[in-house]
Amino acid sequence: MNPGLDKMGCLFASTGMSPGFWTALSLILAASSGLTYMSAIYFGSNWYLSSMAGSILLLFSGFFDIVDGCVARVTKQSSKKGAYLDSVFDKISESIIFIGLAIGGLANPIISQIAISISLLVGYTRAKSEAVGVDLKGVGIGERAERLLLVGIMGLIPVEGILQAAVILVCILAGITLFQRVSFTIQKL
Repeated sequence: MNPGLDKMGCLFASTGMSPGFWTALSLILAASSGLTYMSAIYFGSNWYLSSMAGSILLLFSGFFDIVDGCVARVTKQSSKKGAYLDSVFDKISESIIFIGLAIGGLANPIISQIAISISLLVGYTRAKSEAVGVDLKGVGIGERAERLLLVGIMGLIPVEGILQAAVILVCILAGITLFQRVSFTIQKL
């Protein structure tokens, strides 16, 4: 247990909102982030407004994705249903983010598709490995949180093409993580 996360869980639990509320809020913020990135297509030379606003929404989404688990733990409301929905919402969120970057012209559509594909494979390998009894918690240098944090932080930098670089880095990190997870699982079986 992490005392800082437990404190945060207690703080947000005191609002009376369930872990599911925080999970849904995280998804709504991620979808808003993706739509905001998408809006860059309409801003032309003011692309940075979409980049900055989308990245701020993405970082808030990531924060509330942490909050839901903290609230579930401190209120002892952790459940298989909640874990399942959290995982599914995470994949939906990640897809919306990369689609928004591609449609908004902030990242190359083909590279964004590669990022979505490898990212989804990273999650799939975890689920499949756990199904055969191999725990992959902490295996890999680029789990979902790290990948999206990278996009969120880099999107705040006012340099044209920075989100393209972020998506390329996501592809690399996710690819390495995919390799690490497959290798780890094969060794354990």
